[in-house]
Amino acid sequence: MKKIAILSLSVFAFLSFSCDAQVKPNDIAIKDDVKNYTLEVVAADIAIPWGMDWLPDGSMLVTEKSGVLYHIKNGVKTEIKNVPKVYTRGQGGLLDIALHPNYTKNGWIYITYSSEEGEGNGGNTKLIRAKLQDGSLTQIQSLYKATPNTSKGQHFGSRIAFDNHGYLYFSIGDRGENMVNPQDITRDGGKIYRLHDDGSIPKDNPFVGKDGAKEAAFSYGNRNPQGMAKNPVTGAIWAHEHGPKGGDEINIIKKGTNYGWPVITYGIDYDGSTISLETEKPGMEKPIYYWVPSIAPSGMAFVSGDKYPNWTGHLLVGSLKFQYLELVKLKGNEVVGRQKIATDVGRLRDVKQGPDGFIYMGVEGKGIVKIIPN
Repeated sequence: MKKIAILSLSVFAFLSFSCDAQVKPNDIAIKDDVKNYTLEVVAADIAIPWGMDWLPDGSMLVTEKSGVLYHIKNGVKTEIKNVPKVYTRGQGGLLDIALHPNYTKNGWIYITYSSEEGEGNGGNTKLIRAKLQDGSLTQIQSLYKATPNTSKGQHFGSRIAFDNHGYLYFSIGDRGENMVNPQDITRDGGKIYRLHDDGSIPKDNPFVGKDGAKEAAFSYGNRNPQGMAKNPVTGAIWAHEHGPKGGDEINIIKKGTNYGWPVITYGIDYDGSTISLETEKPGMEKPIYYWVPSIAPSGMAFVSGDKYPNWTGHLLVGSLKFQYLELVKLKGNEVVGRQKIATDVGRLRDVKQGPDGFIYMGVEGKGIVKIIPN
């Protein structure tokens, strides 16, 4: 009888996991593209436009994964000089860029990239800040460098966001050490970090004073966050992260919170094997939404203003896998709908709302594409 009971429980666990992996209770069918807009390429021929932000004069700074930082004005691309050496391997390269919220007063620009500086072979994610003068980066300051270096080519992250209190958030993926880094607060990787804008660690960070902890870490149990943005209504920092085969997640980032990877997940491994039978566990935060199958999300932006009345208040997420922009419709913190935008536009790496109120997409092989409502 005991053997039968154990077998029954095992079968039940397998079936429960199978259902979670294939059918989501909160699944929302995605609606087709309405196409009530046109697309305009405003900066062409950028291989992998990873991140973008705007200078006060309306011109753009765009990172290209291979290590080039472009200044784009009126469609003309100029390469910025004195960009730090980038460790380009796999998913690593020149990653995100963000201007300080008070850029007009202090001139600071923040950049994440994969760097080979420090111990060990290979590279890991680094955060710097710098100023732009006469087409060159100057006053470069190192704010954070993840350790150790590794020659693995996956899961560097990385996005940058500022909250309403001036704190700087940035993400680093688990670097392929998914069974070790995300759940260990003494190791870099699989985390979202919070710093003061000068790189110093806030005294109220959750792991300050804990033996051996990475005190810059703000959350952990994250797999590979490549989208992060401040909710303009609540001020909360939202992030999405790549799952394995299925199980991409949207999370609202909270202090000291464990988001579960790889202990809980809605995905399976790429070879079809089981990573975990659990999708929830006490002390671990479940996502507010997850995708099965994976859309391979990259880039995230909230829509505000009056340029796109039907999109205002909702969330935009790029899909590398399915090559469209997804409108994630929200009711408070709940996902209530999904819609395709820019179907078949290409591998969509980043999405941002510009200071002019228009939505811009970074599309691999195309460049920067503007969405113009009809």
